Amino acid sequence: MKVTLRKADLEKMIAHAEANLPEEACGLIAGVDREDGVREIRKVYLCENTDHTDEHFSISPETQLKAVRDMRAGGMSPLGNWHSHPASPSRSSQEDIRLASYNPKASYLILSLMDRSNPVIHSFHVEDGTSTAEDLEIVE
Repeated sequence: MKVTLRKADLEKMIAHAEANLPEEACGLIAGVDREDGVREIRKVYLCENTDHTDEHFSISPETQLKAVRDMRAGGMSPLGNWHSHPASPSRSSQEDIRLASYNPKASYLILSLMDRSNPVIHSFHVEDGTSTAEDLEIVE
């Protein structure tokens, strides 16, 4: 699947991730699955990692519910989530795969800050315990 993310949203994600170091930062993504097969991310939500750790993240149910209400009010659907890897590559860890198994249609964006001067982001979906890269395009 091809996924699009606006450059301005990526910059917000990077700033949020840097501000939360050394912990993982996290958030939700919303948008639409277009008829041409492109998953268009139209809004990125910056959330608190309630676990406050550099190894995994949790988003409070209250925050998730508020975001989903906002998405639906804006004509969007929940598409998945994003989180940072403060010191490891932009790829799904075993913990990411284990925690992502609840929704095989979701996209999971992972932002690596391993090289602070060159943040790297990739998108994945997880199905049956397997993480598969999605084609992520950063758009203006």
